[in-house]
Amino acid sequence: MEAEDWRRITRGIDQRVRALSLFLADVHGPQRVRPAGILPTELVLGSRLYRRALHGVEVPRGIYTHVAGIDLVRDRAGRWLVLEDKLRTPSGVSYLLTNRQIMTRISPRLFAGMPVRSVDHYPDDLLDVLRTIAPPEAAAAPEVPTIAVLTPGIHNSAYFEHSFLAKQIGADLVEGRDLVVRDALLFMRTTRGLRRVDVLYRRVDEDYLDPLVFRWESLLGSPGLVQACSEGNLALADATGTGVADGKAIYAYARALTRYYLGEEPVPEQGETHVLAEPSAREVVLGDLRRNVVKGAGESGGYGMLTGPEASQAELEACRERILADPRGFIAQPRVDLSTCPCFVDGAMVPRRVDLRVFALFGERVRVVPGGLTRVALRAGSYGRRRPTPAGPRWPTATTSCGSCPQVKKLFP
Repeated sequence: MEAEDWRRITRGIDQRVRALSLFLADVHGPQRVRPAGILPTELVLGSRLYRRALHGVEVPRGIYTHVAGIDLVRDRAGRWLVLEDKLRTPSGVSYLLTNRQIMTRISPRLFAGMPVRSVDHYPDDLLDVLRTIAPPEAAAAPEVPTIAVLTPGIHNSAYFEHSFLAKQIGADLVEGRDLVVRDALLFMRTTRGLRRVDVLYRRVDEDYLDPLVFRWESLLGSPGLVQACSEGNLALADATGTGVADGKAIYAYARALTRYYLGEEPVPEQGETHVLAEPSAREVVLGDLRRNVVKGAGESGGYGMLTGPEASQAELEACRERILADPRGFIAQPRVDLSTCPCFVDGAMVPRRVDLRVFALFGERVRVVPGGLTRVALRAGSYGRRRPTPAGPRWPTATTSCGSCPQVKKLFP
């Protein structure tokens, strides 16, 4: 990627991450955006991702989006477009770092001859962000704040990343059973007894963080985590409540939110989006459902998505019924003709469609990692992974954060 393209992308991601963090601080606080009429109130307060229990809970430095993943695509005209915002424990940066290490060893002359920017500083930047948000008494202590990485366990599909990052930043890797909250303080069990945790980098969906506030049946978090945060004794990265900002419906208003909170003209463009809660948009989409990609407004990881051009007539009709039953739960986007990348498949170089996930860290400032995770659609003509739209609510065994955790399977066989 040319430097000028990257400078523009970096500027746009910086804007986007700051604006979404301000939006989250607003909706969990004074809610100035509601009377401003920037977006329909029901898209926020009616979202299943909006956490009423977190209203009024302050987060360190007012920052919610400590680690963000912004998915980008390039269209036929060569424009870079924001496809999605990933603020709920985005995965993939470990593959970016590991791939770069491998490539520099395999092709050292290639990197020596080209001005490729380094990504090796990411662990240091992540550690700096986590230290920045530590509670004041921990930051003022002579010892560095105690940081832990919370993972659902070895059965999670991203466990490699959890363990990799914990090792890179020198943090303890813990599971919910390793944690206990006492007097609104979080401790982890060690061979030498309980040790206080100041900052928890969570890689567990917030639905499963605290059974006293969210899902009562969860064994992946620890009771009392939200109380520890609300009393200022614990910092979470990313902060709880981020899900409402990366809901698919909010994406449609991201540029307007940038203008409102930053007073700046947004740099990144984004694809045309129809919020199906609006009758006029719903009429347009249902009139030609086949040309659209329909996404669940509160889903992530490809769940709840229907790709109209590839769907059968039965799938289209089923999707139509779901939209009519719950229009607020879906958005639709005309499919973008994605750019391709040369791939070596079965002994030949062939084009395959790609997208790009870029990672940003937000502490004292926004730092965009000068690299990304490119995901490739390996089937000829494919636009990527296609998961069926679920007919009903997803149980924890189907989520990306729980994976095939045996504790959850025991509850939900």
